Parts: sequence; structure tokens; C-alpha cells
Amino acid sequence: MPPLSVSDEYSQLLTDLKDRIRQSRVRAAQAVNRELVLLYWQIGREILQRQTDQGWGSKVVDRIAKDLRHEFPEMKGFSPRNLHYMRAFAETYTDEAMVQQTVANLPWGHNVRLMEAVKDPEERLWYAQQAITRGWSRNILLTQIDNQLYNRQKSSAITNFERTLPEAQSDLAQDLIKNSYTFDFLAIAPGAQERDVHKGLVDHIRNFLLELGVGFAFVGSQYHLEVGGEDFFIDLLFYHLTLRCFVVIDLKMGDFQPEFSGKMNFYVSAVDDLLRHAEDRPTIGMILCRSKNKTIAEYALRDVQKPIGISIHRTGTELPDPIKQQLPSPERLEAALENACATVPEPSDQP
Repeated sequence: MPPLSVSDEYSQLLTDLKDRIRQSRVRAAQAVNRELVLLYWQIGREILQRQTDQGWGSKVVDRIAKDLRHEFPEMKGFSPRNLHYMRAFAETYTDEAMVQQTVANLPWGHNVRLMEAVKDPEERLWYAQQAITRGWSRNILLTQIDNQLYNRQKSSAITNFERTLPEAQSDLAQDLIKNSYTFDFLAIAPGAQERDVHKGLVDHIRNFLLELGVGFAFVGSQYHLEVGGEDFFIDLLFYHLTLRCFVVIDLKMGDFQPEFSGKMNFYVSAVDDLLRHAEDRPTIGMILCRSKNKTIAEYALRDVQKPIGISIHRTGTELPDPIKQQLPSPERLEAALENACATVPEPSDQP
């Protein structure tokens, strides 16, 4: 290999310096954010303590806000409303060590939205950790809360990852694959076939990637493989940038059947042989079904040597029973409408 020229060496040096500067700026911004969040927590704690121990009323918040803005006119964030958020922040997180280790790594706006949207402490901390790990924006965080990601991931998908993958990759893969996926962005009729849902997912691939989570890169749909002179087509093929492996998704509109694992085992083996590069990790298979029987799914994966997970999906047309029970019947809706119409006053000539 010929030696690098002066021009090549300079270009390499400049690239390295740019990377270091960018990384330094990111670290500096993160440090500033941590200090700001900790400052807000400390201000909130002082207000809370004075109100609790000395009986100071809520009016003190307005006075503090006015004095701080007078003293530091160049700083934003000292409005009465934000000081009330600081007080609530200190009331929500009483352990300073936990603030420093976790929530201080989130922007202040994320923390405010978490306090407003999630009341359960364990659930709120889980969302905070996920937002940090996965780099969620505020809008993505709120979307995941609206979609009840915490509740859907409390029970893990059924997989054989622990047995078929190295420990580090197994833990990460298990954490990324959810028990259920919600495709409520699809306008799918109740009697839809697999091809309809498949087409809908491809048409809304951005929403689908958001539901899958950070790290999935779309490779193709109905991805063609030739094996033994015959043609086979994978429903959806992805590459996961963190796991460094291909992810095969097989979509089923019905309940899980044992033979699905055999077909997925075939697809994963074929991708490993035909597409996987030397530096790639083992391909993972995901079977998405309308529902699954836990015992049947576990038996189906027991002796399979390829890493496969089984999850369920909802297309937005199927509501869980608790939600269905809360919805009024058509009769109740009709009666309510009649009552509403009966109470509407007659039009008046007065403006």
C-alpha cells in the first residue's frame, strides 16, 4: 500500500479534528443540561422545604420568580409557571442521587412532560431510562407514552435468545423486541388479509420503524431469496444497526401455529448463508401474529437453534376487552343524543 500523501494526511487530520470538536460540543451541551436540571431540582427543593416547614404560601413562587428574573434578565426559565414545575420536580424525585444518575440526563422539557403524563413512579423512571438510551425526542417520548409502550413491554415476547445468542447480544435483543406491536396508523378492515397489512406497513414504513424502535433500518419487503433453485419471499427484512444483524419479520394475521417457527428457522438460515457478512452477528427472526398461546409458542421454539422471537400485533381495529367494556353501546349513544337534542333551547332573536 503506497504511503499517504501530505494532502491525504491533512485531510485525515482535519476529519479527526472535526470529529473531536463535534464530540466535545455534545459533551459540553450534555454537561450544561445536567447542571441546569440539577439547579432546577435544587430550586424546587428549597421552595418545597420552605412551604412545608415554614408554611410559606404559593405567592412566594411569584415573588421569587420576579426577583430572579430581575437579577438574571439574560436567563430564561424563571417564570412563575416554570418555578412551579421545579417545585413539582423536587416533589416527584426526592432522591438527589437518582436525579443525578438518571433524569438529569434528560432535557428539562422531557422531564416536565414525563411529570405531566406519567404518574406511576416506576413507569415514569422506565420511560426516562428508555428516552436516554434510545435518544427519543420529546415528541417521540410522548408518542410512546400515548401508545402505552411500558404496559406492552412489561410482559416480554417469547424468544429463545438466551439459548441461541451470546449473552450480551441476547440481553439487547430481548430488550428491543416487544411483547406486542400496535399498528393503529393502518386503516385496515376487520377482515383484512396478510397482504393488506403487509402493504399498509410498507406504505407507512416511517410509522412502522417508529413502532419497532430505534436502530431498525429497512432493507426490503417481499425480499427475494433463491434457495435450491426455488424462489422464496421474506415479508419484511431489516438490519439492526446496534445489534449488527439482519432481522427477518414474518407477518401472520391469525393465531400463532407451531409450523410458523419451522418456516422462520428456514428464512433465518437462508439469510445467514446468502446475505450475512463475516462481521455481522447471527440473523434474528420475528414472527408477528394476532395472538399467541404461551405454552405452544415455548414448545415451538424449544429445540430451534436459530434466534427467533414471537410477538403479537394490533392493527387498531381490535380493541382490548377492558377498553371495549368502557365504550357505550349504540343504544346508549342514541339515547344520549336524543337527550342532548331535547335540551337544546329554541333559537332567540337576541344576538
